[in-house]
Amino acid sequence: MEFFNNHKKLFRVVFVFYGVLTLLVAILPALNNQKNFRPLPNAEPLSEAAVKGKMLFIANGCVGCHTQQVRNVDMDKIWGSRPSIAADYAGDHRIDVWRNTATLMGTERTGPDLTNVGLRQPSAVWNLTHLYNPRILVKESIMPAYPWLFTTTTTPAKGDVIINVPPEFRDDDEEEGKIVATPQALQLLAYLQSLQQTKLPDGRPVPLFLYKKEGKPAAGGGGKATSLDGAALYATNCQSCHQPNGEGLKGAFPPLKGSPVVLNDNPEIMVNIIMNGYTGRIKEGYGPMPPVGTNNNLSSEEITAIMNHEKTSWGNNSRTVTPDEIKKLVDLIKLQGTSK
Repeated sequence: MEFFNNHKKLFRVVFVFYGVLTLLVAILPALNNQKNFRPLPNAEPLSEAAVKGKMLFIANGCVGCHTQQVRNVDMDKIWGSRPSIAADYAGDHRIDVWRNTATLMGTERTGPDLTNVGLRQPSAVWNLTHLYNPRILVKESIMPAYPWLFTTTTTPAKGDVIINVPPEFRDDDEEEGKIVATPQALQLLAYLQSLQQTKLPDGRPVPLFLYKKEGKPAAGGGGKATSLDGAALYATNCQSCHQPNGEGLKGAFPPLKGSPVVLNDNPEIMVNIIMNGYTGRIKEGYGPMPPVGTNNNLSSEEITAIMNHEKTSWGNNSRTVTPDEIKKLVDLIKLQGTSK
């Protein structure tokens, strides 16, 4: 009992005990992780602009609503080409001695996961417009607007990045000027565009997405799965650019309503755009379209449902396509891609 009555001895023993415990449980394993884990071979370090953008990402509270971790469950496959692994974060380093916000994995998904947003949505036009006011692109968005990352001027300088904002989203004092992205907005853009999953080295097993949900049998038996909801898939993968009414956004994203590509009875061009993206209308002021089908791991059935929704909506009246027809085209495009 004398030991417990002597507070000096008691506190010394407790201090040593917790010091040894911290060393064994926290410090040594962390050092071992640093020794064993390395960034993937093709991983690119952040540029100077992206590093500053990361600080803005933290300072503006983006970390509170967006994760950067693709889990190994099937519902996460829209966020990346594969589940995240430890090596994806091996190149992250603490900001300074006092702050350890190197890895922004997050815990909440009030907004979408951003692990692969640099590939899913690489368009500078889309990202800057979304930062200015997310409601321009996604009517239901609850993300706050960041207009202080932009300035209004009547005489844009050479090299200024101008965004086209619809009149209803502009303040009265902005009507006469051009809305220009500030250096801070471009730095945040650089960070977002840097968020791209690195391809695993050849021969390394790719982690699987688990717990895939099977389609429910159609009513009346027969055991055949119900058709996919093309409208829902369009809303998830296409709507933020081409808008719910298919009319796009003037000066930013082309319309699908009345589009010759959508109305074409030959689906090959449309499938190729979905799988490989498209940059053919940049001179008209439209941003590049990312390869949505490839980036979002869309199956042939999902692509078929999206295409048929677009071909039969907003007054469009084009020949619909079948899953078998689209699968042949998708397989051909993938084969052409691997042979390059």
